[in-house]
Amino acid sequence: VEIFASLPGTDLPSLAQVCTKFRRILHTDTIWRRRCREEYGVCENLRKLEITGVSCRDVYAKLLHRYRHILGLWQPDIGPYGGLLNVVVDGLFIIGWMYLPPHDPHVDDPMRFKPLFRIHLMERKAATVQCMYGHKGPHHGHIQIVKKDEFSTKCNQTDHHRMSGGRQEEFRTWLREEWGRTLEDIFHEHMQELILMKFIYTSQYDNCLTYRRIYLPPSRPDDLIKPGLFKGTYGSHGLEIVMLSFHGRRARGTKITGDPNIPAGQQTVEIDLRHRIQLPDLENQRNFNELSRLVLEVRERVRQEQQEGGHEAGEGRSRQGPRESQPSPAQPRAEAPSRGPDGTPGEDSGEPGDASAAAEQPAQCGQGQPFVLPVGVSSRNEDYPRTCRMCFYGTGLIAGHGFTSPERTPGVFILFDEDRFGFVWLELKSFSLYSRVQATFRNADAPSPQAFDEMLKNIQSLTS
Repeated sequence: VEIFASLPGTDLPSLAQVCTKFRRILHTDTIWRRRCREEYGVCENLRKLEITGVSCRDVYAKLLHRYRHILGLWQPDIGPYGGLLNVVVDGLFIIGWMYLPPHDPHVDDPMRFKPLFRIHLMERKAATVQCMYGHKGPHHGHIQIVKKDEFSTKCNQTDHHRMSGGRQEEFRTWLREEWGRTLEDIFHEHMQELILMKFIYTSQYDNCLTYRRIYLPPSRPDDLIKPGLFKGTYGSHGLEIVMLSFHGRRARGTKITGDPNIPAGQQTVEIDLRHRIQLPDLENQRNFNELSRLVLEVRERVRQEQQEGGHEAGEGRSRQGPRESQPSPAQPRAEAPSRGPDGTPGEDSGEPGDASAAAEQPAQCGQGQPFVLPVGVSSRNEDYPRTCRMCFYGTGLIAGHGFTSPERTPGVFILFDEDRFGFVWLELKSFSLYSRVQATFRNADAPSPQAFDEMLKNIQSLTS
C-alpha cells in the first residue's frame, strides 16, 4: 500500500492489470486519499465521504482525474472582450472562477471573481456539472472537453439567468457588478455607448462558451521585472487585463481582456529594451512637446538601425518597418475616444540578458527619479507613482472600432516598481497605468518557452 500510494494515480490502473492482488490493493482508501492530496491539493478529511457512500477512489477517478484537463487558466471566446477563467480544485469541488478587473479606475484594487460553473461528486455515479451563472443558484449544466487545450460549457436551464424585471433589471444588475455604478453616474456619452454594447454582446454568451488554454509567461533571472498578469487603464473602455512577457531584447503586453477597438489576444504594447529614454528634469517633463521630441528621436534611431541591418535584417524590416514608418495616408484619424491603444509582436527574439544589462546601466531615468505626466496627457487614474526607475522606447497599436485600420504608434514605457508600470501613448495623448494581479494560479505554467510562444500566436490569430 505504501508503494502504491507513492505512485502517480495515472499509473495505478494499468499496474493493477499485472496481478489480481494489485487490484485488491487499489481498493485501499489510503492510496487514493494520498493521491487526492498530493496531486490535487485536496487536504480536508475525506473520510466524511463514507457517509454518502463515495470513496476517495471515486473522488479521484470520477472527479479529479476525469476533469484534470480543464484545471488552469483559460480565455473565453467572447468576441473582442475575452476574459480570464481560473479552474481550480476547491475542496471536493472543481470550480471555474471568472476573474474580473476592479472597478474603473481603481487599478491597484484587488481582482474580483465570480463562479461560472462547478463540478462535484455527491453520489457514486458520475460527477454533476452545475452552471452558476445568474442569481437563482446552481442549476444543471454540461462540460465538453473538445481537446486537450480547449473545452466548452453549456447551460441546460437558461431560465435561471433571467430576472423578473426583464432586460432592464438584468442590465442594471450587470452594470453595478461590472462598473460599480449606474448608467446615470456615467456622464461620458461615448462610454455609455461602449457599456451598452458590451452588455448586449456578452449577454448572448450566457448559454454556451468555449475556452482556450493560456499559460503564464516563463520567468528568467535576467527579466526586467517578474512577468505576469497586470490590470491596466484603457480610457473609456475601463480596466483590462494584460499579460507582460519578456522575449530577449523586447517585452510585450498581450491583452487577455479586450474591447471593440483592440480585441483580446492582440499585443497592447511592445517595449524595446535596447533603447532607454532619459527623461528631462521635472519642469521639462511637463512639456508634452519635449517628451514627444525625445521619443521621436529614438524612433528615428530605431529606423536607421533597421535600415543599416543589411540583408540579414531585411526580412524583419519588411514585416515591421513599413507598418511603423509608413501609415496609410488614406485612413482618417478618429478622435481619441473612438481609438484604442494596442501593440503587435516583434520578430526579433533578441538575446538573453539585455533587460538585466539595461537595469545595471547608470541610472539615467533611475531609481527614484521624479516623474510627472506632461500637461495635456489624460489619465483615468491621477494617483500614479511620482517616481520611476527607468524608461524605454515602446510602440503600440491604435485602431478604429472593429479593429479597423490598426496602426503602430510610438510611446514611452515607464517602470515604476516591481508591480507597476505605465505607458504614454503619444498620438492619443493618454496614459495607461498597470498594476500587478496579486493572485497565485496553479496549473498555469507553460510546459516550455516554445509552448508559451505558440500560445501567444494562437490567441492573437483568433482576433487578427
